[in-house]
Amino acid sequence: MPSNRSEAASALLRRPSSRVGEFVRVTPDDAGWDYLHFAARRLDSGEQWECGTGPHEYGLVLLGGVCSVASSRGSWERLGRRPDVFHGMPHALYLPRDTDFTLTPMGGGCEVAYGWCRADEIHPPAWVTPAQVAVEIRGGGNATRQINSLFPPGFDCQRLVAVEVYTPSGNWSSYPPHKHDEHRIAPNGALFEADLEEIYFYKINRPEGYAIQRVYTKDGRLNETLLARTDDLVLVPEGYHPVVSAHGYNTYYLNFLAGSAQSLANSDDPDHAWIKETWNSKDPRVPLVTMEMEK
Repeated sequence: MPSNRSEAASALLRRPSSRVGEFVRVTPDDAGWDYLHFAARRLDSGEQWECGTGPHEYGLVLLGGVCSVASSRGSWERLGRRPDVFHGMPHALYLPRDTDFTLTPMGGGCEVAYGWCRADEIHPPAWVTPAQVAVEIRGGGNATRQINSLFPPGFDCQRLVAVEVYTPSGNWSSYPPHKHDEHRIAPNGALFEADLEEIYFYKINRPEGYAIQRVYTKDGRLNETLLARTDDLVLVPEGYHPVVSAHGYNTYYLNFLAGSAQSLANSDDPDHAWIKETWNSKDPRVPLVTMEMEK
């Protein structure tokens, strides 16, 4: 991580506060929204993280390393296997509200990210293994990217949604620009767009690398262009929010979302939706991570 990183100038961009323990966190109070919390932490061998979900449902994602989790709703002896997000597929764990748990690193420690939001319902805990993660190659041309679904729409929970996205060097992602800041029902009764709060948690495959993200609304109330490096967090309270990965660097981001529906329903910026019609091939560099690379 570069040593000369200054404080973020934008309220939408959160820098890591340290390199140890819980190094980044956002809550509804400081984000100015209603549902979504997010944090990430590193634990060394011999440390433990004890937590209670209280009135929230939690989604835990192993970014790197291996751990065990013992909880009041069950135990999982070995979660994780990739050394970092660029060298393998994810393990994730869903825990419902009113659950006490203890996470213990195994071997050389681990890094874990977690999103949570308030829940009125109790759903069963669930371990998501790499073999269960659906992989989608989305987009086309230099807007091709890899989507790993962790807690997708239809997952047995109340509000949380989470995906991992891999964007190769020089490619665009979350493109064409899309938004999900209104709850809209189509004439046929289907959900056309959900009102969702979202975070982008970044990793870049080299410490000097970066991505650029724009967050904007059509009326200009919000119009920001942000530079994101490893461990940075970008908040998307509303508006369109495309990303580009700087040439020479592969970009990973973890999306957690929560809001009016357990959904990813969104609408494209009509000025740029035509671009989809030009996609006639996929970038052969994708997928960037697979099950085979860990063998």
